[in-house]
Amino acid sequence: MSAPWERRALVDLSAIRNNVRQVTDLVAPAKVMAVVKADGYGHGAYRVARAALEAGVSWIGCAHVTEALALRAKGIDAPLLAWLHTADTPFDQAVDANIDLGVSGWELEHIAAAARKMETPARIHLKLDTGLGRNGAMLDTLPTLLEQAMTYQNEGLLRVVGIFSHLAVADEPQRHETDEQLAAFDAAITQVEQAGFDLEVRHIANTPAILSRPDSHHDLVRLGLGLYGLSPFQDEEPSNFGLRPAMTLETRVANVKKVQKDQGVSYGLNYRTTGETYLGLIPLGYADGLPRIATGAPVNIHGITYPVRGRIAMDQCVVDLGPDIDPEHFLGATARVFGESAAPVTEWANAAGTINYEVVTRISPRVPRIYLEGSWGESYLDEEEDTGA
Repeated sequence: MSAPWERRALVDLSAIRNNVRQVTDLVAPAKVMAVVKADGYGHGAYRVARAALEAGVSWIGCAHVTEALALRAKGIDAPLLAWLHTADTPFDQAVDANIDLGVSGWELEHIAAAARKMETPARIHLKLDTGLGRNGAMLDTLPTLLEQAMTYQNEGLLRVVGIFSHLAVADEPQRHETDEQLAAFDAAITQVEQAGFDLEVRHIANTPAILSRPDSHHDLVRLGLGLYGLSPFQDEEPSNFGLRPAMTLETRVANVKKVQKDQGVSYGLNYRTTGETYLGLIPLGYADGLPRIATGAPVNIHGITYPVRGRIAMDQCVVDLGPDIDPEHFLGATARVFGESAAPVTEWANAAGTINYEVVTRISPRVPRIYLEGSWGESYLDEEEDTGA
């Protein structure tokens, strides 16, 4: 008998493992990095990382060093890369914890100083900007960066073990810019190797490139969205690639009441009922991570999909259940927002004019994560019962 609950995000770890196996088979002999930044895209970084490692990934990836350190503290000892830094990033702790560090340029002297302090050489992946226009060294500055890196490497302060970049439009396979970025990356690899660096890994492929550009795989790929069973392509379902969505968001119907025609619903009264009907109150809102503007998004109750009516509020939203229901049958019923036995999360993204990445990632800590082991719905294990610490 399961414990009482009001709202929860169920995370199916068997789906995570399935998705890893699908991708490891696809990209072999290249290795796979499981990207668990942003608390595992909202799924829980530690539990996802552990499941992914059990299923065969070789690396774990995070944006921030603090995310990586939290995983080390819970016992994740696999190769781990963090790549987005500020002047206050704890580089000394990263070096001490054997966390690989992405370098775009300015970080190099800070990392060398940390390595000198910790008396431990740092492991570096050079980050290149091949066209995305965010982080990464511009290609015309690469020779200077390589010279600086070799100086520190010769001093024993660091070792350049990798080179990487990030694709801008791989989720739109028809775009020519991906070809241009891949060509620039290949040229940069040659330049780095000719400078005398012995690279362990070269990586540029994100989930869309993993699925659509085998020429981008090199010897390591970074599995982000696909790890969680979601498709990066607007016109492709996850099942087309053998992927299974891992998260199901659900709650209980908090109130059911009968209203008359022309009843306004939620702030702004932008929706009014067209006749006598019952309104169902769903106790999830934008404080829980639902996009405020996702009017019309689907909620599944008793196997039927009802659209959200009116604006989504901080803590709640409303669905129109229609005039011919038994309110007692709906009060307290499970309301699934997306996931298993519900609409795919992409429908919520479409209603909000955003992408599925954002919807799952923004589900707030106010919603407990409940982890499933084995088949969906069979076995529940919450994070507090097994922290891995």
